[in-house]
Amino acid sequence: MPIKIKSNPLVSVIIPVYNEEKYLSHCLYSLNKQTYKNIEIIIVDDGSTDKSVEIASKLDLVLIKQNHKGSGTARNLGAKRAKGKILLFLDADMKYDAKHIKKLIQPIIREGAVGTFSREEYVANPQNIWSRCWSINSGLPITRRIAKNAPKRLGVYRAILKEKFIQTGGFDSSKGYFDDGTLETKLGQKAIFAPGAISYHYNPETLKEVYLSSRWIGRSGKFKRNLENMLRFSILNSSRISFNKTLRGAPLLFFIFKIIYDLGMFSGIFLSNKKVEK
Repeated sequence: MPIKIKSNPLVSVIIPVYNEEKYLSHCLYSLNKQTYKNIEIIIVDDGSTDKSVEIASKLDLVLIKQNHKGSGTARNLGAKRAKGKILLFLDADMKYDAKHIKKLIQPIIREGAVGTFSREEYVANPQNIWSRCWSINSGLPITRRIAKNAPKRLGVYRAILKEKFIQTGGFDSSKGYFDDGTLETKLGQKAIFAPGAISYHYNPETLKEVYLSSRWIGRSGKFKRNLENMLRFSILNSSRISFNKTLRGAPLLFFIFKIIYDLGMFSGIFLSNKKVEK
């Protein structure tokens, strides 16, 4: 039976942060401009060593600190402190359209949905060469983070009823990069698409960011330490893929990108002892 909630519930926006000083101000500014006002913002700092905490401390929000344990653990900690009927799990390296929260929670309030996601997620920095290469490597247009024809139900929950989240026991932080998809298994159902919930995600902008992000993905545990993946992320295969991509219109610098990206993946899969976040 659907859980009934009032039409203007308190929404808890939970944002895990790890060394996001470059993007955090953009994220928080966009949340301050939301048309839906009944929100609390909870920043969970995951052991940042940059100015992320300093930036968050200047604003009227809830700031929680933990040692570096990963975003799944940070989200779970934020949920424990949340007072809202609906939880929103957003990212610090994103900025949000003014109606994002309003649109994201509408199916929950009006249709009794357990949770929602948005497939209207665009690239915030398509002018950056390494951002464009990231999209090309993902098989997406340089302006999109999620394919336009993505299913109307996905396993990644951006918004969810707090009561249902508590029943699941939270995210499985051992999954690393892919921990945000673990609620689907526990709930036995996918989140539904919330039309109009537009957001903009920053792709990695430097080769260092490309390496760290791909290493984080490699550490997730999703990729096995086997010969197949050793060959898949080898320099020889990286060169082959780069050559084919450039023949089909990718920029020449994609060759460098692919080497760095696959080096990060290789490092995350084969050289890391711990499956932790970047």
